[in-house]
Amino acid sequence: MNKFFTNYFIKKTKVLFLIDSIGAMCTAFFLYGILRNFNEYIGLDKTILTFLAAIGLCFCFYSASCFLFLKEKWKLFLLVISTANALYCLLTLSILFINYTQLTIIGLAYFLIEITFICGLVFVEVNIAFRT
Repeated sequence: MNKFFTNYFIKKTKVLFLIDSIGAMCTAFFLYGILRNFNEYIGLDKTILTFLAAIGLCFCFYSASCFLFLKEKWKLFLLVISTANALYCLLTLSILFINYTQLTIIGLAYFLIEITFICGLVFVEVNIAFRT
């Protein structure tokens, strides 16, 4: 399966930036537009959810800009967003550990699923960056 993704995205690297941008937009939308309004069911303060959504929005703009404007030399830009995504996952995990007693099952499940998807994307991005 990894070989399939790697071979596909080596030929279409710009699509990886598009996927990253859409994923970051979804993160920002869910955190700010939905979860923030139901924060009592998540177990995190609205400020934390807003902060994480703002990070997601920044990542969305970065990846969208790379998708739209990069023509070549994209390796560094891919490594930047993959590193940023990995740090976002570490930040989110830290927030989960710090607020574990307030988190609900729904909140914990949402963030663990989000982290899993982002880590999968980071894995593919790093593989692509170092295979070319």
